[in-house]
Amino acid sequence: MCATNSFLKSLGVEIYASGHRRWPDEAKAQAVADTLEPGATVNGVAARYGVLPNQLSAWRRLAKQGRLVLPAAEVDEPVFAPLVVCDVPEAPPGLGLAASEEVIRIVSGAVRIELASGTPAGRIAEIVQALGALPC
Repeated sequence: MCATNSFLKSLGVEIYASGHRRWPDEAKAQAVADTLEPGATVNGVAARYGVLPNQLSAWRRLAKQGRLVLPAAEVDEPVFAPLVVCDVPEAPPGLGLAASEEVIRIVSGAVRIELASGTPAGRIAEIVQALGALPC
């Protein structure tokens, strides 16, 4: 059990004397991401993290609902997403970001996200990945 506790503490999980654990969102997201690896099962990943499979399934539901952002997948080659370029109607003054500031717009169905042009690429990738987990 000591090795499991060391592993969990390395993920930032707080372990109390009563046995109760407090999981940060990053640790939950990593566990969910591990279930998405080829050949992985919820039961196998749950055993590795020392949680019940139904708890891990609940975290997976949070990720599908966009309430838990998964870490960006590490890939050996570039991954491309379709890009649609179109004219965007002008927003009324006083709404959103300053008109002179360039923005990055991510649109997925009814969801529209505007980010500052200086947003790091890793953060953009996390947002796009989270949007991909949302039901259509």
